[in-house]
Amino acid sequence: MAEKRQRAALETLSGILKCGKDELYFTSCGSESVNTAIRGYLHANPRAGKHIISTRTEHKASLETLQLLEESGYEVTYLSVGADGRPDLEQLEKSIRPDTALITMTHVNNESGAICPVSEINEIRRRKNPQTRFHLDCVQSLGKLPVFLSQMGIDMASFSGHKIHAVKGIGLLYVRKGCRIHPLIYGGGQQNGIRSGTESTFLSGALALALSLAEKDRESALSRVTILKKELLDGLSDLHVAALSPDDALPYVVNLSFPLFEAETMLHALEEHDIFVSTVSACSSKQKKISYVLLEMGIDRNIAKNAVRISFSRFSTEEEVKVMCGAVHEIYDKYTVKRG
Repeated sequence: MAEKRQRAALETLSGILKCGKDELYFTSCGSESVNTAIRGYLHANPRAGKHIISTRTEHKASLETLQLLEESGYEVTYLSVGADGRPDLEQLEKSIRPDTALITMTHVNNESGAICPVSEINEIRRRKNPQTRFHLDCVQSLGKLPVFLSQMGIDMASFSGHKIHAVKGIGLLYVRKGCRIHPLIYGGGQQNGIRSGTESTFLSGALALALSLAEKDRESALSRVTILKKELLDGLSDLHVAALSPDDALPYVVNLSFPLFEAETMLHALEEHDIFVSTVSACSSKQKKISYVLLEMGIDRNIAKNAVRISFSRFSTEEEVKVMCGAVHEIYDKYTVKRG
C-alpha cells in the first residue's frame, strides 16, 4: 500500500512537471535538494571541470555550498546582476569555458522576485559549451510560474513543498535522465540510491496534492496577485515608499523600502498589528543584516536598510492589502510628524 501511494504521488508530480517519474527524488527541503544537485553532480563528474558559474544573489543554500566547493579547489565565477536582478548575459558569454562544469541559478529570487532568463542562459550555454550542466533553484517559482521541466532545457531543479502550502519537511529534486549525480545521504538505497532513508507517503502525498491544487489555480492566482500588488503600491504611494522589486518581477514577492523607518523597526511595528513580514530571507533573518541581494542589485545602502519583504500567496485577499496599507499609515501617523 505504501509503495502504491508513493508511485501515485510520483505520477501526479511528474505529470504536472512534465518529466519522467524516475527523474524525481523526494528530499526533506529545498536546501537539501540544492545541495544534492550541486555537490552531487560535481562529485559524480570530476572530469567535467572545476569551474562553476552563479551569482551572489542566490539563496544561502547555494552560496554556502559554492563557498565550500571553492575551499576544496573549485573556481566560481559570480556574474553581476543589474537593477532588474537578472544576471549579466554578456558576462556569462565571456565566462563559460571548456572546464565549466555547472551553471546554477535561481528561477525566482526569494528577496526581489526577479525572474531568471532561463531560455537566454540556455541558448548561450548550448552555443559556448553544451557539456556544461544547468541547475535551477525553483523553490519560489513552483506553483506560480509554468515549470515544465522537459521543455526548459535544464539538467537539475530543486523544489520545496511548504512554499506551495504543503506541510514542512518535504522537498523535491529533479535530475534529468542521463545526468549522473552522487547522493548526499547513504544508507538503505531508497529512491534508486540517490536519497537513502525511509520515504514518507504522507509527505510525498501532501506535496502531490499541494502542487495539484496550486497548478489548477496558477494562472488565475497570478492575475489576482498582480492586482493585489498594484493595490498595495497604490495604497502606500502617498508615503513615497520605494518599490525595490523589478517591474517585471513575480508579484508574489514585493520588496519595499519605507522612508524614515529602518527595516527592523517597521517589522516590529507591523507585528503589533498582527501583520508579519520579513527583512531578509527567512534563512538569514536572525542575522539582522542588510539584504545582500539588494546591495548586489546596486540599491543604495541607505535605501536597502529600510527594506521589508512582503510575500503574497494565492490565498491573499484585497481586504488583507487594505489592512496592511491602513496599518502602515497608522505607524507613520504614530511615529512621525503628520503628513502634510
